[in-house]
Amino acid sequence: MIEQLRKDFPLLQTHIDEQPLCYFDSAATTQKPQCVIDAVNKFYRQDNANVHRGAHTLSAAATTQYESVRNKLAQFLNVSQREIVWTKGATESLNLIAYGLSEKLNQNDVILISPLEHHANIVPWQQVAHRTGAKLELLPVSKQGILDLEASKTLISAKKPKILSICHASNALGNIHDIAALIQVAKQFDTITVIDGAQSLLHLRPDLSAMGCDFFVFSAHKALGPTGLGGLFGRYELLNSMPVYQTGGEMIERVSFSGTTFREAPGKFEPGTPNISGVIGFGAALDYLDAIDANTLAHHEASLYHYLVNALKKIDGISIWGDTERNIGVVSFTYKNEHHFDIATFLNTYGVAVRSGHHCTQPLMDHLSLQGTVRISLAFYNSYQDVDILIDALKNTIDMLEE
Repeated sequence: MIEQLRKDFPLLQTHIDEQPLCYFDSAATTQKPQCVIDAVNKFYRQDNANVHRGAHTLSAAATTQYESVRNKLAQFLNVSQREIVWTKGATESLNLIAYGLSEKLNQNDVILISPLEHHANIVPWQQVAHRTGAKLELLPVSKQGILDLEASKTLISAKKPKILSICHASNALGNIHDIAALIQVAKQFDTITVIDGAQSLLHLRPDLSAMGCDFFVFSAHKALGPTGLGGLFGRYELLNSMPVYQTGGEMIERVSFSGTTFREAPGKFEPGTPNISGVIGFGAALDYLDAIDANTLAHHEASLYHYLVNALKKIDGISIWGDTERNIGVVSFTYKNEHHFDIATFLNTYGVAVRSGHHCTQPLMDHLSLQGTVRISLAFYNSYQDVDILIDALKNTIDMLEE
């Protein structure tokens, strides 16, 4: 089945420096199936028009397609479509939420995040804390880079934070956090919970109603969709209680020189012409995922991940960071004192695409006393043959580095 699915992704059939491409950077962005590419192309060839603004046939067709994807995503996440806001991506979503919630913060209120967060889930809260006088504090993480769940629950109970914002899965290490357990404790203190789902949307397909979070953010391009699109789920009463983030056309109810009134959510957060083609392309990605058994893909990813980890552990000098038991399929490793960039550069000559660096998690790397790591991030379209090629290339790379 996986070999058949791989044929749906055009870029996986290409070569790099005459070597077959082995793509291991899906945590940065996933490859796109042909149906997504075709949906974007079809929109511009056959349906191109602005949405919500015209009575003509093309505009009506574009609007129907556009809003149908909002409903499709709501069903995918098990929430109401009026709780889905389109943005440019998880980064903009987190900034929107942080800005909107800042009005609910007072001096000495606590915002809790973890050392495992992407910069996009650190810097907005730093800015909010600076403006409001709130305190930004950290959940406990081990020296290996694993969240201490029991100590985190105890800290939430002790601090009674106003906001808890944490990634569902780490982009740098792949750790899956027990979000439901943290939310359950946080609810006792009316803590507003914000979940960065950029890495979990594709791999874990979360049921947000069951999870019980107040906000959840995502990026479409990390779940087979186009770049430049993402969004957020927000509990409707919370969304409507927040101030507008940006202003312009489309999100207004009425404008006059004496004042302006705004639409209710989600419209109040969607000014200007949206990324229509991106939304429609993402709709095709959701259809593609819905047509495949989620358990089959999850089983393949888990099996492939353990195959990779076991192969790496056989190479003397490799150190793997993070939680290898609960993981979305990301391996972050170092090799002795060799620089991560050198390893990634040599691997590229074999057609193996990996990520090197701090992965937009500099505080985490500081916590681990690392300059950076080599990151291998899997998706269901990776194969065992891909992993075998990677391991052979890595062994050859190590031989060259040690000559």
